[in-house]
This record gives sequence, C-alpha cells and structure tokens, in this order.
Amino acid sequence: MDSWEPPIAGTEEEHLLGALDRMRTTFRWKADGLDAAGLRHRIGASTLTIGGLLKHLAAQEDYMFTVKFRGEPMGPPWSENGWDGDNDWEFSSAATDSPEQLYALWDDAVARSRATTAAALANGGLDQPADISWPDGRHASLRRLIFDKLEEYGRHTGHCDLLREAIDGRTGEDPPSGWQPVS
Repeated sequence: MDSWEPPIAGTEEEHLLGALDRMRTTFRWKADGLDAAGLRHRIGASTLTIGGLLKHLAAQEDYMFTVKFRGEPMGPPWSENGWDGDNDWEFSSAATDSPEQLYALWDDAVARSRATTAAALANGGLDQPADISWPDGRHASLRRLIFDKLEEYGRHTGHCDLLREAIDGRTGEDPPSGWQPVS
C-alpha cells in the first residue's frame, strides 16, 4: 500500500492525518513536473494557476500551523519574500517565481506543518486548543484546524484537476502506485 493511502482501520487521528496526507499527495501529483509555462497556464477568464495554488497552499500551511495554531507570526520564507498579507498575493506573485521555487515553497511548508502537527499530537492530541479564538473567547481545537486544512485541499485539488487536464490531459484520482515527485 502506498504511503499516502489512509489506513483501512485506524484511530481517528490516523484517519484524519491519512486523509489530509492523501489530499496533499494528490494535489502535489497533479501539480508535479510542470515547467514555468505549465505553472502559469490559465483557463478562460480565471486568473487561477497551478503555480498560484502551490504558493497559496504553502502560505496557508504555514498560516494554519504557525499563526492559527501556535500563535506565532509568519516567518521565513514569507517574511523575506515580499508577502504583504493580501489575500491574492500568493496567486499573483507566483507568476514571477521559478518552478523550483514554487515546488520548494510547498514541499518545505508541508514538511513544517507535518513536524508541527506531529509534535502537537505527541503533546496533547487533537483536542488541545489552538491559539486562534472566536470573539466570545472559545478556541478552535487542533482537530478543527486539521479538518479546515483538509477542506481547503479538497477545494483546491479540484481546481488543480481542471487546470492540469487542460495543460496536458493528466487525469485520475490518485497518483500511480509508487509515485514520487519529480520536481
């Protein structure tokens, strides 16, 4: 069985993280192996690109697990690359990034998120409160943040499906068995 496949029968934590890793892997496979033109390809009037999705999801990985969960400011690479907090910045600025930069941003952000999540789960589990709170003082749990991240990947992997099929016809639900990123 491939490493991105969720367990057949596991704990809530294993299923939740397995589903998130499956979505991350599927997104990465859909985005993989493209040159600059492929990463900048648009469909119709939409400004959405796979390069923009890579950069957006990388920023959102760090935002979710650094800012929302730990309550820390966005650090490198975001504090060093011109990120201005604009909700569309990741999408528009990706057009000037190289494929190597975009793939590295996403790969590195996911690695940081996985490390933060593993450490948090070892020290309090899914029910522990995140730093982010609602106006009435309630705090989201780590479980809620992971569910939110899973939902975001579901939406953007669907976008990536459409873009990738328009670029070179790649379709499919999962990467082929044994797949590894090439870029």
